Amino acid sequence: MVCFFASDLHGRPDRYEKLFHAVADERPDAVFLGGDLLPGGFGMVAADDDGPDDFVRDVILDGLDRLHARLGAAAPRVFLILGNDDPRIEEGTLLEASDAGLLHYLHERSTAWEGRRVYGYSCIPPSPFWLKDWERYDVSRFVDAGCTAPDEGGRTVPASESEIRLGTIAGDLERLTGTDDLSDAVFLFHAPPHGTLLDRAGLDGMMVDSAPLDIHIGSIAIRRFIELRQPLLTLHGHVHESARLTGCWRDRLGRTHLLGGAHDGPELALVRFDPERLESADRRLL
Repeated sequence: MVCFFASDLHGRPDRYEKLFHAVADERPDAVFLGGDLLPGGFGMVAADDDGPDDFVRDVILDGLDRLHARLGAAAPRVFLILGNDDPRIEEGTLLEASDAGLLHYLHERSTAWEGRRVYGYSCIPPSPFWLKDWERYDVSRFVDAGCTAPDEGGRTVPASESEIRLGTIAGDLERLTGTDDLSDAVFLFHAPPHGTLLDRAGLDGMMVDSAPLDIHIGSIAIRRFIELRQPLLTLHGHVHESARLTGCWRDRLGRTHLLGGAHDGPELALVRFDPERLESADRRLL
């Protein structure tokens, strides 16, 4: 089995074209997209600069339609979540495409795949960024130096006060998985787990109000969840520079393999893996 994983494409049509060409050429069994997929956001390309206004329909869904027309029954299953830089107002279009069978939209959902279950979760811990659609407190209401709380930014979709003030990543993951056996499960996260090779940010020596910034910006809740529940595989994005700073795009927590799709260069970072042979996973820059 061949699977593709990519994350943090940030609305770059050239990256999507590279992805779709690779899918058409290699015909993977599945494609996983790990969030931060759309234009806009903090200093990223604007929709009117490098792509159509309706990016979801005109680039992502149209590209998947073309793959289905070309590959027919050989078209891969596509599993997708959004990320902290993606406005949640676009979620409705992806849910419609999911209901129509074009893709599997997985935030706080799971689905069966090849005898396994695939779970998805988009949220990250509090960040310095304005958009809070996909932010939660991590394991408590603590907020790291330099970051702002989930109730201090903006949202494109309303959320209840209790969700904003009391919701945590730890609680969400507990509700998502319950007592499920996760020994053969695949998780599509946007945030990486804290203190790993996948969440190393370029914040060395930086301080805010005399407090040093943590160079690891991943989720403590996700790390604890992986250590406790030990799924087969977790896929992560979000921290663009981590692979460059650590020299690694993969890590391991116990028996769980962690693969990272984020990249801080102009290329598309494409991770290829076989869930039965995860040690042989590779990453190419296209």
